[in-house]
Amino acid sequence: MTDIFTISGAVLIFTIFLCLYRVVVGPGACNRLIAVNTIGTKTIILLVIIGYIYGRPIFLDIALAYALINFIATLAMAKYYEKGCIC
Repeated sequence: MTDIFTISGAVLIFTIFLCLYRVVVGPGACNRLIAVNTIGTKTIILLVIIGYIYGRPIFLDIALAYALINFIATLAMAKYYEKGCIC
């Protein structure tokens, strides 16, 4: 059963690198923002998978905290791109 999660983790890491390529080469700021948000979401899923594989439920709490930070940071960056300041 853990082999499935290990393979899923490897696929997630590969797709994170694809999103990282979009962050570096992206055509615009909106595409880069979406790619960074996607990397954060995939990192959260990866933390949950690692917590399940090693039997550490504390990773779920860390993933939830990281999800909150990711969401707030994405909203702040979107507002900054739209208005030019975070006011």
